[in-house]
Amino acid sequence: MKIVLIILFVFAWFFPNAQTSSPKDSVLIYKKRVLEHAEIDLLTSFYTQDGSNAAVTGGIGTEDLQDYATNLTVSIPLNADDVFTIDGTISAYTSASSSNVNPFTNIKDKMRGTPWVASSGASRSDQWINGTLGYSHSSDDRNNVYSANVNIANEYDYKSFGFGGGYARQFNKKNTELGITGSVYLDRWNSQTPMELRTYVNNSGNLNAALFKDVPIYDQNGLQIDKNGSVVWKAANTYLPSDDKRRSYTLSLNFTQILTQRSQIALFGDFVLQSGWLANPMQRVYFGDVDNYFIGDASQISNYRNNTNGGVFQLADDIERLPQQRIKLPIGLKYNLYINEHFVLRSYYRYYYDDWGISAHTVNLEVPVKLGEHWTIYPSYRFYQQTASTYFAPFDEHLSTDTYYTSDYDLSGYLANQFGAGIKFSDPFLKYHVWKIGLKNLYLNYAYYQRNTGLYAHIVTLGMKFVADKSLTKQK
Repeated sequence: MKIVLIILFVFAWFFPNAQTSSPKDSVLIYKKRVLEHAEIDLLTSFYTQDGSNAAVTGGIGTEDLQDYATNLTVSIPLNADDVFTIDGTISAYTSASSSNVNPFTNIKDKMRGTPWVASSGASRSDQWINGTLGYSHSSDDRNNVYSANVNIANEYDYKSFGFGGGYARQFNKKNTELGITGSVYLDRWNSQTPMELRTYVNNSGNLNAALFKDVPIYDQNGLQIDKNGSVVWKAANTYLPSDDKRRSYTLSLNFTQILTQRSQIALFGDFVLQSGWLANPMQRVYFGDVDNYFIGDASQISNYRNNTNGGVFQLADDIERLPQQRIKLPIGLKYNLYINEHFVLRSYYRYYYDDWGISAHTVNLEVPVKLGEHWTIYPSYRFYQQTASTYFAPFDEHLSTDTYYTSDYDLSGYLANQFGAGIKFSDPFLKYHVWKIGLKNLYLNYAYYQRNTGLYAHIVTLGMKFVADKSLTKQK
């Protein structure tokens, strides 16, 4: 960690000071800089969850997931008006959902699988990597700010490239601000589809090849079927995406107003248009109006929906299929109130609507409590409620005549609560250092999240902000 910080500091210090001064710089020598010194933000987090409605296994099964993520942001003042930002995130996760794309394991020459235990396959763990370059320019009077950014992200089944820009204008003696931003994301699936469906399509429906070779298939009564007979399991749709695109376009507007010396309000709204393959190709769907077929221990079929099932897996009827266009319209407001020198109220409300039938309400409250000169604690609470998508149904309740279908509980109707608490240490005078970089603040946060569907999660976050030592940063 120390070596990384040293390298970043050298780059951050050298870049702005390697530029040649111009007559304009001399004239503006006393102009306040947008960012006085290079800053480094380091954020690391651990997230763990579990539940019993995994989308990859059709709406039942373990949702076990662990994720370790680290984010590093370096903000570099290029001169008095311009700031260059480098942002990078690495997220390493272990997921039952990813692993159960292929839940089948050959144990003592017998094929086994269950939605209640994560498979030990190679897809069980992966990394998500994201990088963003940003640039912002402020006018001499600091009333106009222009920004631009470019973004790339990658994981084993998904790649993303994005870019965007924004403009913000302050007026009314800087008591009012209007802003507009836009972004475009050009994404591509390297689609991973359920093993049994992929095998079926690749082998033209031959139930005696690849995965199915010498493996018995059972009906819902536990009786072995004749694979060459007229009544057999088959995929409902033989088109499986392999290299499909997704496009996202976002336009955001915001308005901020200082109401009094103690209060501020902000209004915001977004328009989001998505097109392309918007469903997740890993996620299975089961139809309630067709027969069910299984691989594994036939004696456990009667316990299939119970987590005591340790050895039988139901063959999917299809993957999740959703419309190839989606419009999202979130709007909301923030209200912050300075109560006194010890207490601040931060509140947030958002209403969300989309044309897939989902509407949602979010309320967030945070009350930072200042304890002395350096320490602040901040308890928080978040409430969320949404209606179900038109295309959602639980496990084995869709109809084969439907055009679109999903059993992803993220698109179901549910209530969620999140309780959190954090502590923050601030040192405006940068007395503490890592090598020759001053520590500006340090914070630790914990949150517990729970849905009424049974999903729950724990999130721990540790963050640090460093500032280039004033004695080493030359001013222009």
